[in-house]
Amino acid sequence: MSAPAAAPERRDRATAEALFRYVLRLADTSLVLGQRLGEWIGHAPALEQDLGLANLALDLIGQARLLLTYAGEVEGRGRDEDALAYLRDAPEFLNLTLAEQPNGDFAHTIVRQWLIDAWQLEIYEGLGGSADTRLAAIAAKALKETRYHYRFSSGWLVRLGDGTAESQARAQRALDSLWRFTEELFTPDEIDERMTAAGIAPLAAAAAGRWRRRVDEDLRQATLVRPAAQPFPWHGKRGVHTEHLGHMLAEMQHLPRTYPGVGW
Repeated sequence: MSAPAAAPERRDRATAEALFRYVLRLADTSLVLGQRLGEWIGHAPALEQDLGLANLALDLIGQARLLLTYAGEVEGRGRDEDALAYLRDAPEFLNLTLAEQPNGDFAHTIVRQWLIDAWQLEIYEGLGGSADTRLAAIAAKALKETRYHYRFSSGWLVRLGDGTAESQARAQRALDSLWRFTEELFTPDEIDERMTAAGIAPLAAAAAGRWRRRVDEDLRQATLVRPAAQPFPWHGKRGVHTEHLGHMLAEMQHLPRTYPGVGW
């Protein structure tokens, strides 16, 4: 059993700052991806998929709320989940670049969702043994939802890839377009390394190996070809984003920024 996490005020400043940014990375990825999926409501190929994507979006927003609340407590500046979601600009967001990519067609959305679902499975499973008991509890709840998300997205990936010539071509095009962003998923930086050293986050290399094996098996079943690794200039988890995030945030944050403190 891992030792309980220290209270935020008892952590040294560097560790507290790293934890704040690490939790924000998880929160922002779920928040941004949930917002993207919400854009499908009323536009999915069929009612069943419309409801399925909406449910995934609600789960992700729920995860983001828990994580943003905790991030605000760790930061200790009085910012709650709403302030962190609505009152930060794009460079302050730390989501994975993959999550902010536009929906495209249904195959594009499924491939993006599947890649992130497989990543979240490894991250949340690893965080289940975190020395930070608050983060471990959030991860345990999120893991149950993520298992369902992964069944949904991987099932559709196989259905599209091993379906008609048209569906397979669309799924392969989506994979070819999005694969470059996967280099960011398990590339550790100083924050990741500090969190791993503190027993808070899982080892990136071990999680990456499991993720690749899972992905390769799914691609085999879907008769899709894994693209070659590509260098990329975006580092969303460091606050360097594509142009798409700013456009999405402008819509998502419009109401609370236009009417500060508005109540319902």
